[in-house]
Amino acid sequence: MHRRAPFHHRRPRPVRRSRSPRHFGAYIDPARFVRRAVITEAREQFVPEHQFSDFEMHDVLKRLIADRGYQVPTPIQDRAIPHALRGDDVVGIANTGTGKTAAFLLPIIESVLAHADHRALIMVPTRELAIQIAHELAGFTKGLRISSAVFVGGTSVFRDVQKARQNVSIVIGTPGRLKDLIERKALRVERMQTVVLDEADRMLDMGFIHDMRAIMAQTPAERRTLFFSATMTPNIERLIGAFLRNPVKISVRTEETADSVDQDVVHIEHGMSKFNTLCELIARPEFERVLVFGATKHGVERLAKDLCAHGIRAESIHGNKTHHKRQSALKAFKDAHARVLVATDVAARGLDIRGITHVINYDLPMTYEDYVHRIGRTGRGGKTGTALTFVERSRQR
Repeated sequence: MHRRAPFHHRRPRPVRRSRSPRHFGAYIDPARFVRRAVITEAREQFVPEHQFSDFEMHDVLKRLIADRGYQVPTPIQDRAIPHALRGDDVVGIANTGTGKTAAFLLPIIESVLAHADHRALIMVPTRELAIQIAHELAGFTKGLRISSAVFVGGTSVFRDVQKARQNVSIVIGTPGRLKDLIERKALRVERMQTVVLDEADRMLDMGFIHDMRAIMAQTPAERRTLFFSATMTPNIERLIGAFLRNPVKISVRTEETADSVDQDVVHIEHGMSKFNTLCELIARPEFERVLVFGATKHGVERLAKDLCAHGIRAESIHGNKTHHKRQSALKAFKDAHARVLVATDVAARGLDIRGITHVINYDLPMTYEDYVHRIGRTGRGGKTGTALTFVERSRQR
C-alpha cells in the first residue's frame, strides 16, 4: 500500500548550494530525499539464533532483561553478544536504532557480575548519547551493586574529578572530558579490561581522533574491545587495525534509510517564507511531535524562539547550551510539554525519543550520512514516521 505524496509532485531539479557557510557541504541530489514508506502485509522476518535466555549470563541479569520486555534479540545483539561474552574483540557495523547499546552493555554487566574488579570504559561522541547509554545501563542493573559514572563536557570538572577517583565499574564519557580527567590523574584507564568505542565514525567526524588515540594508548594491551560504527570507511578500517586484535566482524547494516519512514521534499518557491511554511506544517494535527534540524547553533536557537513567539511550544538543543539546559529541553520534549525540538546535527546525535512523528530538515544536511541519521529519529517501534526536507527553488539553476 502506498500513500499519496502530499508535497512532492515531480522529480525535483538538482539543487546548487550557495557558498555561504550555512549551506556549505557535499552536493546531495534532492531526489534522494523522496521515498514512500513501504507498508506490506508480510515482511521477511529476522529469525534469531538465540533467545536472551540462551546467553551464558547470570540468572539475575536474565531476569532483569525479561523484566524490561526483552525476549528476542535484534540482529546485532544476536550475533555480537555471544562473541563479546567469550571475550572476543568485536566490530559491529549497524545502523542507528538497531540495539547496539544492549549488544555491548549486557556483556559488560555480565563481566562485572562475574568479577567484581572488572572495569569498563565506554567512549561516545556526544553528551546526549552518553546519557542515553547511562539510562539504558540503569535499567539493566536495577538492584545490582554496579557503580557507574558519566563524564561529558559542560559539567563541573571538579565534581567529575571527585567521581573519577571513586574507581567505578563502568565509565561512560566523551573523548575530550575523558582525556582531561586522565591528564589530571583522576581517571585510570590502565585498569579497563573492556573498552567500547560507540559511533566511532561520528567521533572521527567530530575531530576526536587524537583524543581517542591518546586514551587507547593507556588502556591495557590485553583488553576486550567492542567497536561500533554505522559506516566502514578507510579511516575506520585503520582504527580497527590499530585498536583491535583479530576482531570478529559483524555487519547487520540494512538499507540506508528505513522502510518505515515516508520521505518527501517541501519546495520553497522564490519569495515564499520558509518560516511561515514551517509554521503551517506544524499547525496540522498529525504533526504531534516534531524534530526540526537546523544547520547552525545560532540559527537553531533563533528558530526555536521564533516558533515560541508564534504560539508553538518549542525547545532547542545545540553546542552552545549548557548541559543542564540541554537536558531540560530534552525532558520538556519527551514529556510533551513542547511539541517541537529544534536541533543541530551534533547535539541530536544519540537522541532516542519515542513517538517522534515527523522530522523536518529545515536546513539541508551537510552530508547524506547526516540525512540518514536525522530521519532515523522517526519511524521507530513498528510505527511509520515522516521526514520532510525543505528545498529552496531560488537555489536552482
